[in-house]
Amino acid sequence: MRVRTTLTGATAALVLAATLAEPATAAAPAEGAAGHSATRRAVEAAVKAGVPGVTATAKDTHGTWSTTAGVGNLRAGTPRSADDRYRVGSITKTFVSTVLLQLEGEGRLSLDDKVEKWLPGVVHGHGHDGRQITVRQLLNHTSGIYNYTADEDFGRTYFLKDGFFRHRYDTLTPKQLVAVAMRHKPDFAPGTSWSYSNTNYVLAGMVIQSVTGRSYAEEITHRIIEPLKLTATSVPGTRVTLPSPSSRAYGKLAETTTGPTYDVTRLNPSLASSAGEMISDSADLTRFYRALLRGSLLPPEQLKEMKTTVKADGIPNSGYGLGLMDQTLSCGVHVWGHNGGIHGSTSAATTTADGRHALAFNFNADWTGDSEAVIEGEYCGK
Repeated sequence: MRVRTTLTGATAALVLAATLAEPATAAAPAEGAAGHSATRRAVEAAVKAGVPGVTATAKDTHGTWSTTAGVGNLRAGTPRSADDRYRVGSITKTFVSTVLLQLEGEGRLSLDDKVEKWLPGVVHGHGHDGRQITVRQLLNHTSGIYNYTADEDFGRTYFLKDGFFRHRYDTLTPKQLVAVAMRHKPDFAPGTSWSYSNTNYVLAGMVIQSVTGRSYAEEITHRIIEPLKLTATSVPGTRVTLPSPSSRAYGKLAETTTGPTYDVTRLNPSLASSAGEMISDSADLTRFYRALLRGSLLPPEQLKEMKTTVKADGIPNSGYGLGLMDQTLSCGVHVWGHNGGIHGSTSAATTTADGRHALAFNFNADWTGDSEAVIEGEYCGK
């Protein structure tokens, strides 16, 4: 899943480097896991390339299989766990979109409602106009709304070293995040192109609250986390710590591909809001995406809408639906899912269209690691 989903901007990117090469220590394969050898090799290669540690879980007709490699704590040298909780970044978007589609199925809103109807006066300034943008355009990134994490000041404050260590515990409201975007011109007129924007999903979370009177976190918990018994999944709000069991998260906090590695585990995830603040583990993510694609969370009409994609410019063999991306792999297998990145964490979750084969994994680093190789390894055996 090649879409850029990190909460970084082009001028304040979390860097790529490979200065730490810990020895791979894969967990013993589960019974019937012979078909996952290519996945294991890709996981081990990620560690050799500089990712401190990886945790991955797959679910298929043979059962559940998990593997780990590398370490979860560079100082202590302790290994990663298959049960690690981690920040999932933009995988949050699929949860948010699912709630909005459930609300549409209940007749409480329409995807073709204008954003202004639910958030009067919020999308306004420098050419942005909520009267011209639909909820659907928020969810498939065709709104043209500027991506707040691409703002240079925001990037320096929250993604580069000096700013991060001064501001890592700041609480930011959704309105403050949207206001950052409104200081810029739109990327294009609504519906005329495609561009990934975290602002779209901050607004989507705000729409959920306007429609229901409850926060998007409460709705996700009530509608998805509790019914599916996703015991490792949470919407942390302003909580700065990761629940146990978990590993440390590491970042470069720089724009170059070299330099020191920092422990960035503790942070206030309100800077990501409904665009990327959630926490989960690999088993829960496979359960969620399998349930979603099998129709357990949405009526057929809404699932069809979610899977109706637009061309994601610059991403070969892929399309973007409503918080859900499709990709055709090199072997012809078609998978659905999302990936996500936030400080010290790079994750991906995918499943086949029938929900019978799913994969989720996490690198506890934000600057290196080949996610595509892990996905290709699992579904194509490469």
